[in-house]
Amino acid sequence: MKKETKIIAGVLAGAALGAAIALILSSDKNSEMKDRVSDWFCDLIDASKDKFADVTDKVKDTLSKVNV
Repeated sequence: MKKETKIIAGVLAGAALGAAIALILSSDKNSEMKDRVSDWFCDLIDASKDKFADVTDKVKDTLSKVNV
């Protein structure tokens, strides 16, 4: 990834995390909203783990080709 892409991805992830935390902290015992945000946040973390695993695999493949 380019440096600019990484920066944009980091800013968007930070904004999403901040929005989720703000919703959780500001809701008045609204458990439905908390559950939805919690589910969304868990999905976001799972997707991030999957993306990281994909990037890791690509890096390993590239390194194995370079070392040959």
